[in-house]
Amino acid sequence: MTDNSNGLVDQLNRALGLEMRAIVMYAHYAAYVKGIYRLHLKPFFETEATESLDHAATVRHAINQLGGIAVTDRDATPIVHTTDYEKMLQEVLQTETVAAETYRGILDNLGDNEEMYDLIEQIYFAEVRSMEELRQLI
Repeated sequence: MTDNSNGLVDQLNRALGLEMRAIVMYAHYAAYVKGIYRLHLKPFFETEATESLDHAATVRHAINQLGGIAVTDRDATPIVHTTDYEKMLQEVLQTETVAAETYRGILDNLGDNEEMYDLIEQIYFAEVRSMEELRQLI
């Protein structure tokens, strides 16, 4: 693996850790959202958890293609426990923002690997769409 590949694997592992954290966060919030908001937000959180699982698989595959070793631990940023849906949405928006920034940085370093670029770009666009949806919900 080249130095450039090592740096890219590090970035991809950062994204993988964020996705694993997001899976846990979304599942947690789906279980704890209360009241009338539960009708809309529980399925939203569950869908986002599934999307994060898919993103993690894609990133893990990219790391493997580069000859790297994928992390198995989630990002260490604490997941705030709350039953306040507004706080949940703020936490989720912050998480999606960090993820989008991380994927943007990966795209900037992918070079001429068109297949991997397309896969990571799809994830980046999904993160940006999630951010926009969350801004509308807040």
